[in-house]
Amino acid sequence: PRVSAVLWGCISERRPLVCISPGGSWGTTSRFFCSYSFQTVFVGKNKPQKDPLSSSRWQGFKLEEYLIGQPIGKGCSAAVYEAAIPFCPGPRDRVQSSRLPALQQDRASASHGAEEEPVVNHQPKGAFPLAIKMMWNISAGSSSEAILDAMGRELVPATGLALSGEYGAVSGRRKPVLGRKKLQPHPNIIQVIRAFTSSVPLLPGAFADYPDVLPLSLNPRGIGHSRTLFLVMKNYPCTLHQYLQENTPDVRLSTVMILQLLEGVDHLVRHGIAHRDLKSDNILVEFDSAGCPWLVITDFGCCLADENLGLRLPFTSSYVDRGGNGCLMAPEVITASPGPGTVINYSKADAWAVGAIAYEILGLPNPFYGHGDSALESRSYQEEQLPSLPDHVPLEVKQVIKMLLQRDPNKRLSARVAANVLHLSLWGDSVVASRSLKPDQMIAWLLCQSAATLLTNRLAEKSQVETKMKMCFLANLEFEDLWAAIFLLLAWRSHSG
Repeated sequence: PRVSAVLWGCISERRPLVCISPGGSWGTTSRFFCSYSFQTVFVGKNKPQKDPLSSSRWQGFKLEEYLIGQPIGKGCSAAVYEAAIPFCPGPRDRVQSSRLPALQQDRASASHGAEEEPVVNHQPKGAFPLAIKMMWNISAGSSSEAILDAMGRELVPATGLALSGEYGAVSGRRKPVLGRKKLQPHPNIIQVIRAFTSSVPLLPGAFADYPDVLPLSLNPRGIGHSRTLFLVMKNYPCTLHQYLQENTPDVRLSTVMILQLLEGVDHLVRHGIAHRDLKSDNILVEFDSAGCPWLVITDFGCCLADENLGLRLPFTSSYVDRGGNGCLMAPEVITASPGPGTVINYSKADAWAVGAIAYEILGLPNPFYGHGDSALESRSYQEEQLPSLPDHVPLEVKQVIKMLLQRDPNKRLSARVAANVLHLSLWGDSVVASRSLKPDQMIAWLLCQSAATLLTNRLAEKSQVETKMKMCFLANLEFEDLWAAIFLLLAWRSHSG
């Protein structure tokens, strides 16, 4: 009763939580309790990130409204730059709105300047809280409709407001693009806060990094179109790949990082979306107030997010796009043979990629990246060929990674069950330590976790990573998946004992 009272009083919306007596049998009542009551409280807690432009007098729907900084990185289809809104303070500096004589060398090399140039500024990195991704438009044409049509996958994680400048629509009522699914906000998924088409400008490093995709107006030998798509997002300190090059997280922190990726992938699966290009370069990192890495999945250019297909893609010919990053393509995807009736099921493909990335997070080479004689190929490897994990890695983590990398997707853990196992291994020792777990013990533990999580979330000045992860766990609580995780943990510990 004391725990229930605390939980009741912690609900910020002042809505009562239906508490069911834990004394009953582990049947319909407890299923309802697990799958409904906790979700009622926590589903609404995973709120979208605060729009950094919401307090600005600038709308942010035109490229000319932004100050453009230095390049952050580039991939096979886009370049990303630091950006800011004039007079929008960063964490350490305030951006000046005056034009600076930047890019003189690049401009001298061009036959013509851009039709509409954004302000380009050279300020300390902290002055640029935003990042702008400029897509390279080689074949989409120059009309806004054609561009949005061809690059619609990039808009899957866009907020309701992001495209309102392009369509002239009100917030939350944007026109769908090519039947693409709209992804609801999640702490471990990037948010595109603005998206618009604009003339291609000449930005820092353009002639050195991507001269061929520039339009003729900027490069006589360029093959790009004059307009393209721009995406505005939060500017993160680094990618997961960069973070792991300079840091070696301990095993608990590594487990929390793997858990975040599983939570993000589970969110995608719940919305019928497959990322299909998960790798450490496509995962961004920031840090909470305690310095814990906060992982965010980005770059949805290869995703499967079709309203009509869901996670099952008809693979009728070799021209059907099955995704990017062949090294981390799940076995059932890379070995699929095109033909009538062939369907690729992506429901566990991203979870497989998380299993491979987990090696990197734990300080080992990714076994599928071609490191000498030990390199494996997802097309042909056998489970017994997977490298052993260090002795200090807990049994549960080893088993989760092993089961995520099962070749047969029917034997592979789903992202949800794998995440539940890691949640229980991190915070549920008092429950899974029992050899004869009873329903009332589990419900009492869930109540305690809920009360503590709500209190921590309200009292902390900034959201902590572990608190957010607990909220994700409680928001997605379902009887079958929870019990599957408990069963696995008890079986593994019993076998090892």
